[in-house]
Amino acid sequence: MAVWHGTPTLDDVNQSMGNCMPSYLGMKITEIGDDYLVGTMPVEDRTRQPFGILHGGASVALAETLGSVAANMVVDNRKFYCVGQEINANHLRPVPDGEVTARATAVHIGRSSQVWEIRIHDPKGKLNCISRITMAVVPVPSQ
Repeated sequence: MAVWHGTPTLDDVNQSMGNCMPSYLGMKITEIGDDYLVGTMPVEDRTRQPFGILHGGASVALAETLGSVAANMVVDNRKFYCVGQEINANHLRPVPDGEVTARATAVHIGRSSQVWEIRIHDPKGKLNCISRITMAVVPVPSQ
């Protein structure tokens, strides 16, 4: 059974990322599962560090984007929104080029917090980064 509130589509989710960091870095959501999201990001000049490999900050931006998008898809956005409280990442191997693929999976979905694990793989399918994000579930202020 899906954890999502409503029936999100790939087009809606990708459009919701708007004209901000995810679109600037070339991120795209490519799959919506019952309790996970998959997204990609190119490894190119925008996302590389000076040594010619994927910047760790770009990996964390991808992880936070997937975790945040997923967390907000779980709640009724008329009543709640989710914001990041803590994120960590272990960078395991360099990625010089291609496209990385990330999968965010729900670890815990509670009333006041959520935890998502994000695994990022290189173009050969090798794990290059593992991250975990804790999201706070915040009530929308009454007007």
